[in-house]
Amino acid sequence: MGAAAGIDAEHVTRWFEEHVPGVVPPLDFLLIAGGRSNLTFKVTDRTGGAWVLRRPPTGHVLPTAHDMAREHRIISALAPTAVPVPTPLGLCTDEAVNGAPFYVMGYLEGHVVRDAKTAQALYSPEQRRAIGLSLADALADLHAVNVEAAGLGDLGRRDGYIARQLQRWYGQFRASTQETGRAVPLVDAVHDRLAAAVPDQQGATIVHGDFRLDNTLLDDQGRLLGVLDWEICTLGDPLADVGLLMVYWAEPGDASPALGVAPTTAGGFPTRAEMKARYAERAGRDVDALDFYVAFGYWKLACILEGVFTRYAGGSGGGDQTGFDALEAQVSVLAEAAAAALG
Repeated sequence: MGAAAGIDAEHVTRWFEEHVPGVVPPLDFLLIAGGRSNLTFKVTDRTGGAWVLRRPPTGHVLPTAHDMAREHRIISALAPTAVPVPTPLGLCTDEAVNGAPFYVMGYLEGHVVRDAKTAQALYSPEQRRAIGLSLADALADLHAVNVEAAGLGDLGRRDGYIARQLQRWYGQFRASTQETGRAVPLVDAVHDRLAAAVPDQQGATIVHGDFRLDNTLLDDQGRLLGVLDWEICTLGDPLADVGLLMVYWAEPGDASPALGVAPTTAGGFPTRAEMKARYAERAGRDVDALDFYVAFGYWKLACILEGVFTRYAGGSGGGDQTGFDALEAQVSVLAEAAAAALG
């Protein structure tokens, strides 16, 4: 029986036997590299059957973060829609089983493309272009989901999304900096500029909150198998997703991608302008105010990375620990990009 930090193998195996049809112990638990927030494990049994288990990071977490029941509810609601998600299989809220809630979903065999080298090795320029356009289409499909029909009408408040997001992430940013004693004045200044210039919201849709290429799974031909990482999904302004996708969608020659590396710097991917146009056409939505949402995306990412930095500095991080030293500086880089996007 494979052991892994964050997994009580004996109790989780018993839960699998009771809730996952066809499982044949012993089980092996392998932490899937890449996650800096919730921990994601590939679970395999004696016959080669495979599943995915998600649980919160170990140690202290900020309030409202890492809600497994909520994340499971979202992918369960989206499973019958045009939005590709892994098949949800079960939720455990009894912390006696594994020290924290977790949920299990089907395992999808595919590729997570995190950098340009991987994109070039796996896909041709023509396939990369198709991948990009399929992401724009998937985001438009997500924003087209009828939230009432999907059973997600009470997932969150629908109005005032950006104002509430500014309050939420600024609160978490301040909690993080108070814990470390660190100051990043530009994050404070950009918050004030954003709060004073919020555009009118164009309706309310499901908002993923972290929609980017490396939060998706692709098959060998580049077809989109699943959209992953729904932990900060809510209802709100769809252009927030589009703006953040532009933040991540680095082009060849960009000096400082948002996360340090970006798969879309490989040749062949659509440009930001093409992605913006494809989304606007597919969604039928006005994107003239997108620069504000790009600025908000940079700023929000700065707040998120400050929280990640704080967890790692306090010894409570999980998942991929590479690049930790660069996080501190990257928060300032993102704040500067947000200020530049505002003009």
